[in-house]
Amino acid sequence: MAALNPFAIAQQQLDEAAERLGLDRATHELLRWPMREYHFTLPIKMDNGRTSIFKGYRVQYNNARGPTKGGLRWHPEETIDTIRALAAWMTWKTALVDIPLGGGKGGITCNPKELSEAEKERLARAYIRAIWRELGVDRDVPAPDVYTTPQIMAWMMDEYETIVGHSHPGVITGKPLPIGGSPGRTDATARGGVYCVREAAKALNLDLSNATYVIQGFGNAGQFAATLHREILGGGTLLAVSDSRGGAINRKGINPADMVQHKLETGTVTGFPGTELISNEDLLELKCDVLYPAALEAVITDRNAQNINARIVCELANGPTTPEADKILQDKGVYVLPDFLANAGGVTVSYFEQVQNTYNYYWSLEEVHRQLDLKMSRAFHDVHEMSQKLKTHNRLAAYMLAVTRVAEACKLRGWV
Repeated sequence: MAALNPFAIAQQQLDEAAERLGLDRATHELLRWPMREYHFTLPIKMDNGRTSIFKGYRVQYNNARGPTKGGLRWHPEETIDTIRALAAWMTWKTALVDIPLGGGKGGITCNPKELSEAEKERLARAYIRAIWRELGVDRDVPAPDVYTTPQIMAWMMDEYETIVGHSHPGVITGKPLPIGGSPGRTDATARGGVYCVREAAKALNLDLSNATYVIQGFGNAGQFAATLHREILGGGTLLAVSDSRGGAINRKGINPADMVQHKLETGTVTGFPGTELISNEDLLELKCDVLYPAALEAVITDRNAQNINARIVCELANGPTTPEADKILQDKGVYVLPDFLANAGGVTVSYFEQVQNTYNYYWSLEEVHRQLDLKMSRAFHDVHEMSQKLKTHNRLAAYMLAVTRVAEACKLRGWV
């Protein structure tokens, strides 16, 4: 079966919202496509002396509400359509949490697991040399994403500052703390998602202190979700986790901190003492109170949605649920916290980092958490109230809120 095109999914989701909103044809068409996109060919000298050629991308989807903002992914299967979809979702995400930014995304098609640190640095700097003219706190601000790290962001910021000749820390977010990073950025995506789960439990009158939860994808966001779920919600039993190499399950419960340590030491969740193997497919269908899809796109589709047995699905990944699956989950009574709400904590704290860089004044960790909680809670209640009012699923409600805000900015600017 052919792989699902993530940008086609993003457009389909927009089309549904535009129809419900009665959006005029010109505005709808404007919002269906990136306003700008860049393709790069990056020749990199490898450690063995040979030159390898890498493909890079940057999509600036829409800047009606402010400079574009979005992560940089390094992945062997990266494509321009994935980047377009993620840039579109970032546009709606920044609008939904009501921060003055637009949406962008970038990527390089590569396998970072096969690159040395020196090769990663050369690749990071080459990417900035290709795109630096289009970057800036008033233009476009990259951040970390799949397989990119604070160290990679540090190299990118240094390359940019070397080119322009002055300090400009706000041009890149997700940096290490000693060179302008923000406290609270590392776990922001997961923390924002757990805040949304907390608010959803209140709205649904659920007690999650003894609830069960499952995490599909045990990278940065999944690992932090494992520990923050218990910390913020006052308890819970972690039943199963998975990564690209397989899954581990213990129905009596897995210690989240020990599992994180096991993953960091071994590179996989499999083989954790007391657990049995489980496939990613079977893990998604486990009976649980909260399911966190925290891997890649399109893992919940019309083929398995009927078998999802979670009360709440909190999408820490981008695009894990297809439009067809959304309708099935709604009919089943599964409460979905859509990706561009649930994982908006990352871009929100990235925005806080830009603010702190600009003012050259840095907040305490407690202040970052307080401000993030305010933003995420407000966004959740906006979406929940819209979905209740329109009797529709949360993703469509979130789209309608976000698209309305972006469309209004486009109209006020006189673009349509």
